[in-house]
Amino acid sequence: MAGAKESPRQKMVNLMYLVFIAMLAMNMSKKVLSAFGTINENITLSNEKSNRHAGVILEDLDTKAKEQPEKWGDKNKVAKSVHESSVSYFNYLDGVKAKLTKDIENKTDYESMDGETPGDELFFAGEKLTKEGKAYVDNLNKYREDVLKHIAGSIDNSDFVDVIKARFDARDVKGGAGKQPWIKARYEGFPLVSTITNITLLQKEIADTEKDVYSMLLGKQLANDAKISAKTYGTILIPEKPVVFQGERFKGKIVLGRYDSSLKPSKVTVNGMNIKQFRKGGAIIDMPASTKLGDNSLKGNFTFTQDGKDVNIPIDLTYVVISKPNSAVVSADKMNVVYRGVSNPITISMPGVSDEDIVATAPGLRKIKGSSYMLKPQQGKEVKITVTGKLPGGVAPVVTYASFRIKNIPAPRATVRGEMGSVKMPKSSLAKSTIGAALPDFAFDLKLKITSFSIKVPGKATIKVNGSKLNAAAKRALNSAKRGSFVNIFNIKAKIENNSTYKLPEVAGISVEITN
Repeated sequence: MAGAKESPRQKMVNLMYLVFIAMLAMNMSKKVLSAFGTINENITLSNEKSNRHAGVILEDLDTKAKEQPEKWGDKNKVAKSVHESSVSYFNYLDGVKAKLTKDIENKTDYESMDGETPGDELFFAGEKLTKEGKAYVDNLNKYREDVLKHIAGSIDNSDFVDVIKARFDARDVKGGAGKQPWIKARYEGFPLVSTITNITLLQKEIADTEKDVYSMLLGKQLANDAKISAKTYGTILIPEKPVVFQGERFKGKIVLGRYDSSLKPSKVTVNGMNIKQFRKGGAIIDMPASTKLGDNSLKGNFTFTQDGKDVNIPIDLTYVVISKPNSAVVSADKMNVVYRGVSNPITISMPGVSDEDIVATAPGLRKIKGSSYMLKPQQGKEVKITVTGKLPGGVAPVVTYASFRIKNIPAPRATVRGEMGSVKMPKSSLAKSTIGAALPDFAFDLKLKITSFSIKVPGKATIKVNGSKLNAAAKRALNSAKRGSFVNIFNIKAKIENNSTYKLPEVAGISVEITN
């Protein structure tokens, strides 16, 4: 069979079979690259959540340290030191990822990140490390040692020390017949997307380390503080409304600082009046508000029983009385004008009146939630908002108006690789670039899509292109451009994504000087 002469038809069948196998292999490779990208995105979101959570814990710990420095002061210093080292190292790794992807226009096109060159060129120079590669290892070692130094004497947990050493271990690893440097085993010869994901995983280790340190610092102290002590309680006023009008009744409740729902006060007195109604550990207040505008005092005692004895906690609080409103407060969240073609955020409120009792109307205005509205201006040069506020007690409603000038979206400017005006680049780069559009210094972050443009290469006829990338004819013309010549891109049409009905002004053109 091997020596038999194949017919033309059999040769074609064999060739198609080989092409089919190659296509299957390519598709599998692309799927793997996309999977790495998805994993990287999920880990990035997890890191963002962890960092936000760490910020909340740090703020809480800082407050505790100010209130009780003898108990929380040292722990707060350790937490801040670990946080500063973590932020510094985390940001350094962000910078490394930025260097690796600096030449990639679409950062989410993971199937195009199949090359090994970016990572290898950044970290390796033959068998040796580049300056960047050595810094990468040094920064990992420095972070590990800094964290161990920060927690020394504050966290008595040898297992956790071993965990830190394992998470940020840059020692040589087994490979082949012997050992090889950690950075080579982890990064050399890998596709760019896997290298990026690997660095994001390292950032997750930073976030996990920070979270673990905080948990260990807080755990033992919080366990001790969980024991109820009368000395740790304080009274808190929770009014039904933050302010009341003259003549209204003031409603709210006073609770102990721990919000202990199982606690029932034996006696509460406020301004000489005995409070009889209690709910979930709080004394419910329902009394006429003072006629005096401004701050008014609530004084008395909160009494409860502990270990068979009465414990008295003084009440010394205030509430505010204001005049009834006669106008609404209307403000544009981003500007003193509104723009046609976009949803303009508007805040509409009225002092002392709940959002449910406010009705606002205008052409193109809709309520989002609470005091937040969105306004999409219609025709004309001005829009007038009418606000009606319903006041309690049968008082006549308050009606007020606010007017805003309507302006059109300004003319966008063309971009190539994010640059505007006159730029320099090789013609090979221009051939692969996407023509974009931007609105510099505009209050809204609008996504614009180029629908067509014209390109003029010196010595060639103007070519009309549909879409945002150079077509074959434009690329052929561009090939003739000489170094130092200027290629002009003009007559650019664009539209707002998700709003094809709004007609944007013509996009300002861009001039590209060919460098080679």
